[in-house]
Amino acid sequence: MLQFGRWIEWNKYFGSEVMRILVLDGDQNQAVACVRSLARRGHTVWVGESRAWSKSGWSRYCSGTFQYASPQSDPAKFLTDVVAEAGKQSGTLVLPMTEATTLLISASRERLSEVHARFVLPSHVDLLRAVDKSQTTALAQSIGIQIPKTYSASSIEEVRKISGEFQFPAVLKPTTSHEQSPSAQGAMRATGRPTYARDAAEMIAAFEEIRRNSSVVLLQEFVEGTGTGYFALMNHGELRAEFAHRRIRDVHPTGSGSALRESILPVPRIRESSLAMLRALNWHGVAMIEFRLPENNEPVFLEINGRFWHSLPLACYAGVDFPALVAHIAEFGDVDPPPPYKVGIKCRWLVGDFRHLVEVWKGRPSRYPGKFPRPLPTLLSELGLNLGTFHDNFMWQDPLPELGDWISLLRQTWEQRSK
Repeated sequence: MLQFGRWIEWNKYFGSEVMRILVLDGDQNQAVACVRSLARRGHTVWVGESRAWSKSGWSRYCSGTFQYASPQSDPAKFLTDVVAEAGKQSGTLVLPMTEATTLLISASRERLSEVHARFVLPSHVDLLRAVDKSQTTALAQSIGIQIPKTYSASSIEEVRKISGEFQFPAVLKPTTSHEQSPSAQGAMRATGRPTYARDAAEMIAAFEEIRRNSSVVLLQEFVEGTGTGYFALMNHGELRAEFAHRRIRDVHPTGSGSALRESILPVPRIRESSLAMLRALNWHGVAMIEFRLPENNEPVFLEINGRFWHSLPLACYAGVDFPALVAHIAEFGDVDPPPPYKVGIKCRWLVGDFRHLVEVWKGRPSRYPGKFPRPLPTLLSELGLNLGTFHDNFMWQDPLPELGDWISLLRQTWEQRSK
């Protein structure tokens, strides 16, 4: 009854404004949450993806679907397709769900404005600052937020010099999640996941791996601890809504988005640091600020994600309906803060939990220096009943997105094995 009671409260809070809304990246969990939330507010929600179908496009709350060109391999055609769809009705709100589509939409906001489409994004300059980990790390340090010891490098010579000053272990990561590919004009490429090094030789090997897809690599001292974050909606630098959760299980045990998490009150130090950064960026729209929390409870800044996040369903179940809040800002220019949300609400991504189990049973990655879960306790924990836990994609009233999620997993597995 919590679920339906919350929807009643939200409907009273938001009123009856109605828009046509395009939710992009329809195979993302956050897209499913957006479709369900916005349709229940009375909005007409269309789902876009680069494939013929997506799990959120299978939702009973989706009014229609459309296919666009791949934002990675053909960004120009992707933008043409989205602008054409947005131009079918004046005032259409465009909601990108991933960094790749957010960057492309932001860079072409003038074309969207020409067809009278809406979007809720910071300035493009501030968005570019936020997605660049080297810039946000420098920003955090400049305002007194604790960061790992950090270097950036674009050549082996730089890495060799840095390794002589480094206190291992290290984590290496691309400075951005996506960047323009020099081999295909205009195309974008995913730069890959972080990797680790325990000595100088491993650092050079890890650098060469990442350097294939990223022009600049960030090298940081490894911080042992729990991943945690702060989620916010800002209106030109002013806070409008906030949320926090604790991670119970990550999809990747070495660190990633969560498979199981629980709503909590924001940690004061993390909240203060996050808001300081978002205000410095004059942020407009949603964002997640990620930290590592060591045993001494002194949060260490990691990165900013300037878009809807994968665990968005939990915030909606707990009482912070970020999609509806964003739509309200798009329609009216501002929104009042929502009522306090419920703590202790849990939400689980079933496919993500399965992937977590697979990763645990594979064993600790060869260069990973941190703590790693054991297979049998993980299996027993995942087989528990988890009574009262909500799900990212499964809902009795709307079961098809969960089915689509498992089909997507099978498709991705097949594609990886076929390479």
